[in-house]
Amino acid sequence: MIDIAHHIQRISIIAVPLLLALCVHEVAHGLVALRLGDPTARQAGRLTLNPLKHLDPIGTIAFFFVSIGWGKPVPVDARYFKNPRKGMMLVALAGPASNFLLASLFAVGFHLIQGTHVSDPDGLVMQVLYPLLLICQAGVFVNLILGVFNLLPIPPLDGSSILAYFLPARLAYQYERLGRYGFFIVIGLVLLGNLTGFSVLGALLFPPVEFLGGLLNVPI
Repeated sequence: MIDIAHHIQRISIIAVPLLLALCVHEVAHGLVALRLGDPTARQAGRLTLNPLKHLDPIGTIAFFFVSIGWGKPVPVDARYFKNPRKGMMLVALAGPASNFLLASLFAVGFHLIQGTHVSDPDGLVMQVLYPLLLICQAGVFVNLILGVFNLLPIPPLDGSSILAYFLPARLAYQYERLGRYGFFIVIGLVLLGNLTGFSVLGALLFPPVEFLGGLLNVPI
């Protein structure tokens, strides 16, 4: 039986860091593209932290159920880049890198709050600090998951654009064409895990997430 109260509490804690993580991820793509000469994201109004501009409904809902998610991809036109392949690699790298940076900032907040001395554990200050502590902890988890997930070399995830840069041009082209099936590959892996009891995605995601969480000294 689904614990409704537990899910509401989880959503209330995770909502802010998740929205921030998705927005920062997409804005990072757009900013690097702009820096490399592509104004497409700016012209599309995507260089903003307004979540309505970046949310993919399915990707957002998926995060709450299977702990993986995605935003609406920022439009990028590689024809503006002096070196299109390198430009696409740098743009792709910016998304996960922004999530790892944001995870580090949430970790700083977590440790600052955790180290705060509270004279009255049942007082108003604690009633404010404890939810903030949970939000910071969730912020670390959300950003590490998104960062690691997007580094998977499954087109069209960011990891595929990074890997494609190091492949011969013809092979990279064939590889990136798999992007039309990427969504189905991810969903297939999730369903396979549900059917077999062994999650391939979980095996790929959670060990590095737990390792990075350990480096940040934040329980995941």
